[in-house]
Amino acid sequence: MSRMEQTRTDRFKTALLLMAATGLIVGLAFYLAGQPEIATLIWIAGVVPALAALVVEIVRSIGRGEVGLDIVAALSMSAALVFGETLAAAVVAVMYSGGTFLEAFAEGRARRSMKDLLSRVPRTATRHRNGGLEDVPLEEIAPGDRLLIRQGDVVPVDGTVASDTAFLDTAALTGESLPVRLARGADAMSGSTNAGEAFDLTATREAKDSTYAGIVRLVEEAQASKAPMSRLADRWSLGFLVVTVSIAFAAWWFTGDPIRAVAVLVVATPCPLILAVPVALVAGLSRAAHFGVLIKGAGPLETMARIRTLILDKTGTLTDGRPQIISIDSHDGMTEDDILRLAAALDQASKHPVAQAIVAAAKARAFTLPVPTEVAEIPGEGVLGRVEDREVIVGGDGFVASRVGRMVGDHPAKGAGSVLVAVAVDGHMAGHLVMSDPLREGAGAMLDGLRRQGIARILLATGDRADVAERVTEGLGLDGLRAGLTPDQKVLLVLSEHKHGPVMMVGDGVNDAPALAAADVGVAMGARGAAASAEAADVVLLVDRIDRLGPGIEIARASRRIAVESVVAGIGLSVMGMIAAAFGYLTPVQGALLQEVIDVAVILNALRALRIAPQEPATGKPQAITSEQGDIVQGATP
Repeated sequence: MSRMEQTRTDRFKTALLLMAATGLIVGLAFYLAGQPEIATLIWIAGVVPALAALVVEIVRSIGRGEVGLDIVAALSMSAALVFGETLAAAVVAVMYSGGTFLEAFAEGRARRSMKDLLSRVPRTATRHRNGGLEDVPLEEIAPGDRLLIRQGDVVPVDGTVASDTAFLDTAALTGESLPVRLARGADAMSGSTNAGEAFDLTATREAKDSTYAGIVRLVEEAQASKAPMSRLADRWSLGFLVVTVSIAFAAWWFTGDPIRAVAVLVVATPCPLILAVPVALVAGLSRAAHFGVLIKGAGPLETMARIRTLILDKTGTLTDGRPQIISIDSHDGMTEDDILRLAAALDQASKHPVAQAIVAAAKARAFTLPVPTEVAEIPGEGVLGRVEDREVIVGGDGFVASRVGRMVGDHPAKGAGSVLVAVAVDGHMAGHLVMSDPLREGAGAMLDGLRRQGIARILLATGDRADVAERVTEGLGLDGLRAGLTPDQKVLLVLSEHKHGPVMMVGDGVNDAPALAAADVGVAMGARGAAASAEAADVVLLVDRIDRLGPGIEIARASRRIAVESVVAGIGLSVMGMIAAAFGYLTPVQGALLQEVIDVAVILNALRALRIAPQEPATGKPQAITSEQGDIVQGATP
């Protein structure tokens, strides 16, 4: 439904409520003034528009093959008019129109966090061009453009920081309340807000391909979704309709009093089934987005609540995916800093992930890197060149050793999964950089927390060697480790695990996309994961942190629990009220008032999903998101 159509619908629901409420109040005034005949006519006038709108909606639903509890409301209003209970009919009309109005309000309240995302989409950006600045539409921004991000501006596209420092507020995307400090060259996510001084950004993607645009598309898809639990509620509604009509008919049959049947129909409340499930689940979607977990609809949210098996990819998911220097072994008296600085200076000319990791490590130490000259790169082997008039070679141990005339030996610091980078300076072996892809911080605590939430099996699926996978996951207590897998074999693993219950697969690469699609719930590391995996996944983690899984699953389970509680409590109270009405303890007017109380209570209970506070695995305190892109900065906002 478009925004304009939604506005018209909301206005129509408001008009129905005003007409029904006006009819009820004015009719009561005439009734108390001793003119019951006029009061009856006014009550009927207030009921007819609501009843007509309800009949039209029922016909449309039947045309779609749906039979819902709106029929109960139509029967109650019609029966009350036929048997002269016009006051009860007026109360039911107010109740029905008020319920539809309250439904629109509740869903709007539940979607507010998502609408905040949509409302923050920037329309233009300020671009550097020919020594000046120009405001251009978002569609005209191309990779490589240098943009000015003023204080308070929303970052329009994904890019890298081109100034010395930037302070970004990512609260709208991740829920993190404190701004993040980013250094030059750090990745900046579109949708973040500049919380500090103006800075320059070099665009790396077009606007339509940026993170924020993808989030907006996913939010729109999520808003239009319908959960399996909602479809199940539709089927339950048919059974509830049968029970309602049966009790009403039995009350009339055995007592001969049609007013008891009217009272039964009036007290039957459709709202617990019609409203509780979608309101609670949409509220859960909104709450999960606040914690950096974007779920593509109510269906995946509900399935997340039932997950029993978790399968994790290794590289880029359970591990960081970016090699880091764990030690520097120096020779010939050269210092560790000199080895790293010279190697990083030369590796600026290479796009290899290991080379880029070395450059990042040097920049993290605030080294000034000179520009290399006479550079030659041998793909898969290493890089040669000159740095500050010194001949430097960086690459694999065998490659560098052969260039300086040394024999290759076993390095004592190199273990399974480690990468050994040799550095030679002026024809002599200067040292070695030992690099490794580390386990993500908090991975162990996250897995422990998931087990406490009911995840029975946790497995690792990787295409890497078994010895590397075993070293990385040592001490995590996994239930299984499958190494050397191809994408097809990952899919087979997911399918074979279905016998243990619903399966969640987490990955970040193109090779994970088939397995993500095969799982009951696929989760993609969306912050820097491959676009293919994000498209195939049901859930996207907006920040590059695996520990977001815990809050996501906890919110999903709490949302589903709240939905079920609302349905059970609402239907239970309704059945009790119907039985009381059948035995003559409730009049039609009293039944209508009771129904309204139940409806309001059920919707307010469903909205509790907006206040779900995920707990820290170790401390039990509410979680707050931090970022691997930079440090959380106290008091950075001017």
